[in-house]
Amino acid sequence: MTEGAGQKAGRTDEAGQTALPAAQAALAAEHAAVYGYGVLGGRLEGRRRTEATAAYDAHRARRDALVRRVRDLGGAPVAADAAYALPFAVRDPAAAVRFAALLEDRIAGVYSDLVRAALGPLRQEAAAALREAAVRSVRWRGTGVAFPGLAEKAAARPSDKTAEAGAAAVTH
Repeated sequence: MTEGAGQKAGRTDEAGQTALPAAQAALAAEHAAVYGYGVLGGRLEGRRRTEATAAYDAHRARRDALVRRVRDLGGAPVAADAAYALPFAVRDPAAAVRFAALLEDRIAGVYSDLVRAALGPLRQEAAAALREAAVRSVRWRGTGVAFPGLAEKAAARPSDKTAEAGAAAVTH
């Protein structure tokens, strides 16, 4: 890869070395989000199902863009798992809404890491993805957090602590 091509991908060699693992983590989270929205979409109706479909499409588009970015950074894109462990049973619309909010919180976290690791256009894309995830989380949950994507700054709500601890399992 020529120097110009590396700069076109939005990184220098040093920044690319730190951006690649963060981009891979974001890609893995997007794979999990696509899977998760496939699970919860079947439990929703009406406006909520429309929102879930839009989120599913947005995560698919982000996933596909990240596949290209990871290749631009010189990596082999991480593949999706065949299935993911859910943090709790998603049997009804209320559980589906809670699960969607947790998915978006997880996505915000990995994009926060990518914002810290990336430069240039990749950083801008990661910031936009973080913002979109934070907005979707608020729509699902009905409330927001002071610092979306920054677990060390946001106080976990007591009712979400157990579910959030399991949310990491959705990506592995």
